[in-house]
Amino acid sequence: MGHSSIVNIPKTQMECLSSSLCFLLLFTISTSFLNVDATFTGTYGVNYGRLADNIPSPHSVVTLLKAAKIKNIRIYDAAPEVLTAFKGSGIEIVVGLGTEFLKEISIGEDRAITWIKENVQPYLPGTHISGIAVGNEILGGTDRVLWEVLLPAVKNVYSALGQLGLASSIEVSSPHSEAVFANSYPPSACIFKEDIAGYMKPLLEFFSQIKSPFYINAYPFLAYKSDPEHINLNYALFKSNPGILDTKTNLHYDNMFDAMVDASYFALEKAGYDKMEVIVSETGWASKGDQDEAGADAQNARTYNLNLKKRLAKKKGTPHRPKMVVKAYIFALFNENLKPGPTSERNFGLFKADGSISYDIGFTGLVAPNAASSFLLNYKGMGFRGWFQSSHTWVFTSCAAVLLLILSST
Repeated sequence: MGHSSIVNIPKTQMECLSSSLCFLLLFTISTSFLNVDATFTGTYGVNYGRLADNIPSPHSVVTLLKAAKIKNIRIYDAAPEVLTAFKGSGIEIVVGLGTEFLKEISIGEDRAITWIKENVQPYLPGTHISGIAVGNEILGGTDRVLWEVLLPAVKNVYSALGQLGLASSIEVSSPHSEAVFANSYPPSACIFKEDIAGYMKPLLEFFSQIKSPFYINAYPFLAYKSDPEHINLNYALFKSNPGILDTKTNLHYDNMFDAMVDASYFALEKAGYDKMEVIVSETGWASKGDQDEAGADAQNARTYNLNLKKRLAKKKGTPHRPKMVVKAYIFALFNENLKPGPTSERNFGLFKADGSISYDIGFTGLVAPNAASSFLLNYKGMGFRGWFQSSHTWVFTSCAAVLLLILSST
């Protein structure tokens, strides 16, 4: 009785309806298996460091990032509480395989499989883990043993992802510091250090094969701090200045950030990898520092990060690679009170530990929203892809139920 309206549909209409629902069902099934992830959405990301005992919870961080429309983050580990909190957020996350694991992971693929099964796979696909950064600033560091094990570790992680069916959706990379370069001024003169090149070239060869970018931690702040007498502060801050002319290429640079990115491109070209993309994995400016840390103040930090944000929003390239849109992750989301080193290390945050802004570059800090505004924030932050992810299972179930009902009635 309750199904009479369906039973009485003419056969031709029934067949048409059945075919349409079959198509919708198959579409839903197929799209659930499609890789819709991208390692980097847009051009702007942030490093979410957590060496602090007073910063907001990961769930609050999701709210903060959505309000700021920040769609890409990097973390330096694979903390369960973070990966759980980001489920359904639609935010792309690059997790870090810490330096402490490199020697173990380099031994064999089975070790990498175990690590991924424990630290990555349980959170998929709800949490968008789009990359694994193997170590951080290994080459050029003081531990030569880590130089030796980096490439085997990278290969084992990639191979393990392949075994688990994840290699096409999770990128493998390893960020470098400026210490890998022998010379970066002018940009066209940049080359890798001789003692590093023997380790860097095989790594680049592998990354070239698997189509991973070259990630560089580029800090005009550190360059200026080390030589404030000879570096124009305005050049480091994207402010009006005469700039520099690279006489070999006749390219003009009006800011140090672009020069650093192009220096990486020139070094890669000389190493034989002119097709490899450069992405800035860290850049930022400290809002406070010790007496001997030139330029470390809130005004300079605001100027650098605001101008960088504007520069990235233009989605343009560099003087040497004008068609290669620059992408960067800002360091960092919060001031981290447990970081060792000079005062500047604890004051790179766009936000203070309580979630309020460190300075105004167009973001809003954490507030206590009422239920209505909280719902609106979550809805707006979800976007189409977030809706699609949360609802495709419902659509699948509904289509299957209706289709079965029709088939059983004919």
